[in-house]
Amino acid sequence: MPTPDLHTSPRLSVAVIMERIALRNRWASERWEAKGVVRDEAPAGTASRVIIDTGDIRQVLYPGYDIKLQRHEAEGYYLNITSPEPKVFVLWRMKEDGVPRPEMLTVSYNEGTRWADSGEQVDGVALPPELVGWIAQYVETHYEPEPPQRKRYATNRDKGRMGKTGP
Repeated sequence: MPTPDLHTSPRLSVAVIMERIALRNRWASERWEAKGVVRDEAPAGTASRVIIDTGDIRQVLYPGYDIKLQRHEAEGYYLNITSPEPKVFVLWRMKEDGVPRPEMLTVSYNEGTRWADSGEQVDGVALPPELVGWIAQYVETHYEPEPPQRKRYATNRDKGRMGKTGP
């Protein structure tokens, strides 16, 4: 998979793999989760399709999604690619027909965490290794870490200024 050109567009077309696992218990008959993300070479408007169906496991490929890099999320990209296991965060929802559909994708650790904290269904799937360099190049260009804040500790002299007096 060739690395996208960062100068032409900070966007990459991908497809999402959703997996259904049959369960044998009285509370649920199946479990869905995002399983992976792959480069999408399909033309616009391509429908989803089953890529594996063994009866117990079914994987569906959903083409037509983008990973978009945005300046205000540069810190989240940095945190993600410097973590031990970089991820693509997939926000998905179960539709009325009982089939899940991916809604949004991000490679920002901060954005993925915000989605999960808001109660959305979010799965983190392995970031394809060939995309790490693309994201790292974007981070190098756009991420400026906050300067460390110096901690200020109160001294006896400061206590007098704050309206406190000594013994």
